[in-house]
Amino acid sequence: MDKSEKIEMVSQIKDQFSNSSAFYLVDYQGVNVEEINGLRREFIKEDVNYKVFKNTLVKKALEELGEFDQLNDLLEGMVGIAFAGENFVAPAKIIKKFGDTAKKLSFKGCYIDSTFYGDDQLDVLASMPTKDEVMASIVGSIASPASGIVGTLNAVIRDLVSVIDEAGKTKAA
Repeated sequence: MDKSEKIEMVSQIKDQFSNSSAFYLVDYQGVNVEEINGLRREFIKEDVNYKVFKNTLVKKALEELGEFDQLNDLLEGMVGIAFAGENFVAPAKIIKKFGDTAKKLSFKGCYIDSTFYGDDQLDVLASMPTKDEVMASIVGSIASPASGIVGTLNAVIRDLVSVIDEAGKTKAA
């Protein structure tokens, strides 16, 4: 790779970091091609961009960005980076699931917005609700009182019908 190609690659890496809500670093040593392709498919389903770059180029991009200093120590060995869009929890869930089943992929750390999370916090991140789950919960909370009102009104009408029916039976007798 000549100098101009390296400059272009560093620029692309900087764009990836700048345009992501979160990015996760994983060590993929021991993972075969078939498993990596399966992992990539899972990432694609969740609109996550998984890339492998030369560590030196990533370090150069981070140096130029002047951010995410804690990643420099993690950029050793075989490192893959999962860049998340809006759904910043999806990579954690996928990495945890894949790591639990394959036992080869290990989480190194991540940044969500500007907060760093170390390798010991994958379980916490993976248990967080996704944006869709939070939205569904909010909609459910809003719809719940309305369904309660409908149920109450139905119960009142049912009771009123029962009272009228009993009154009719009593009057007939």
